[in-house]
Amino acid sequence: MTTTNSGGHSEAPPDSGGQILLIGASRGLGLALAREWQRRGRHVVATVRGTGRTALHDLADAHPSDIEIETLDVTVPEQISALRDRLAGRTFDLLFVNAGVTNQPEGTVAETSTDEFVRVMVTNALSPLRVVETLDDLVAPDGTIGVMSSGQGSVANNERGGHEVYRGSKAALNTFMRSYAARRSEDRRPLVLMAPGWVRTELGGDGARLSVEESIPNVVRTLDALADRPGLHYVDYLGRTVPW
Repeated sequence: MTTTNSGGHSEAPPDSGGQILLIGASRGLGLALAREWQRRGRHVVATVRGTGRTALHDLADAHPSDIEIETLDVTVPEQISALRDRLAGRTFDLLFVNAGVTNQPEGTVAETSTDEFVRVMVTNALSPLRVVETLDDLVAPDGTIGVMSSGQGSVANNERGGHEVYRGSKAALNTFMRSYAARRSEDRRPLVLMAPGWVRTELGGDGARLSVEESIPNVVRTLDALADRPGLHYVDYLGRTVPW
C-alpha cells in the first residue's frame, strides 16, 4: 500500500509506463523535476525528508492522480529499507536520486569541521549509493537509474577551487557510481550522473546562471535521450559529456 496525500492509503496505480521514483523533491530542483514529469504525463512517486507540509504537497493536491508522496531521510538506512518494503511489487521506469546538501563556499577542506565534512559526505556521496543499491531492483530491466551530480564534481574542470567539501562530495559520488557500474557491467540499464548547471534555487543561490525553467526541462529531455543507451554517463543538462 502507498501513502496518499490525505494521509490514508490507496492501491498502487497500475504500472502503465512512465513511472518515476524521485528521491528528494520537497523543494528546488527536485520539486521542479516532479512538476516537469507530471506535466509530461508521468506518474511520480516522490519523497520528502520530514513530516511537515512542503510545496510538493501543494503539487500533489493539485494533481492527486499523478503525484504520490513518501517520507524518506536518505541518511537513515532503515528508512531506505522501509521505503523498499512499502514499494515492493512496483516497477519504475526511472529511479532518480536528487537528495543532497551544500555548505558554505568559503574555507578549505582543512578548515571544515569534522561534523560538517561528515554531514556533506554522508548526504551527498554515501546515502545516494545506499538508495541506489537498495531500490535498484524496483527499476525495470530497461529502465534508467540516475543521480543528481554536479559540474563541480569534475576533477578535470576544477581550476579555481572553492566549494571544496561540496566538490569533493560530488566527485566521490561520481566515483562510487562508477564502481557500482563496474560491478554490474552486464546490466543494460543506463546509469546517469546529471550535472544540472548552476541553477537559481535555495541551494544554488540568487546569483546562479540558470533559471529552473532553463535547466529542468532539459534535464528531463537528456534523461529521456539516454534511456536506450546502457552504461554510465556523466552529462550536463544539455546532454554534453562532463570531463571526469
